[in-house]
Amino acid sequence: MLLALLQANAVVMDVDANCAAIDAAAEAAAAAGAAVLVTPELFPVGYAPRRVRAELDPDSLPGLHAKLATIARRHNIGLVYSLPQLTGQGEWHISATLLDAGGNTLLSYAKVHLFGADERAAFSPAAQPPAVVDFNGIRTSMVICYDVEFPEAVRAAAVAGAELLLVPTALAHGYDDVPQVLLRARALESQLSIAYANHSGVEEGCRFLGGSVIAGPDGRLLAAAGEEPQLLFAELDEGAATRARGDVPYLNERRPDLYRSWGG
Repeated sequence: MLLALLQANAVVMDVDANCAAIDAAAEAAAAAGAAVLVTPELFPVGYAPRRVRAELDPDSLPGLHAKLATIARRHNIGLVYSLPQLTGQGEWHISATLLDAGGNTLLSYAKVHLFGADERAAFSPAAQPPAVVDFNGIRTSMVICYDVEFPEAVRAAAVAGAELLLVPTALAHGYDDVPQVLLRARALESQLSIAYANHSGVEEGCRFLGGSVIAGPDGRLLAAAGEEPQLLFAELDEGAATRARGDVPYLNERRPDLYRSWGG
């Protein structure tokens, strides 16, 4: 299965421009034969948590979801996108959605670990673990940005059966070790592939790293971006996770009851 990641510079609160960028990327990715396009965290609205919270009308969200579903359907490609989500209790979360090529929602996830004062001022942390679905024959899950830096989040997806983890992110410049070291360690220790799609350029004063990566279940980089906008591709070996787990059975040989007795 061919994966595509959009690394691009969003325009804060210019939904039309950002959706046009997703549309163009989806068209190019589909033409290349990709099964799914992963886009960065909060890309349709731009990454500026306080401003998004202050200016975004939550009544516009259903129409925005519909617009993104139309993009997936028009280009016959799976799509991962991230938007704010307003809960029934009035809490704002950062969410991610996986659509199939028909524009149908397969999976939703809300961010558990919020990063920095701006995110914590604008959003509330969610609490549900990452779920797993079958996407084109591959067991697939999602987390968002800072979540992937916690081994517990990735391991929860792996224990639930995930072989592929899709990660919209908004990682600032200066954190190069996250995609180059930490992401590879997460993929290796939980023996799944990870696709990590970041912003590039500057949005609301934040300079983004770029550096989007796709890592295999052996920790090897399958594709890596620089700082500039680009569409990143990698071919996913559908049997790689199974082989890795057969060679070194980390998941089967865990001792969670013992770990709980250790505390922490």
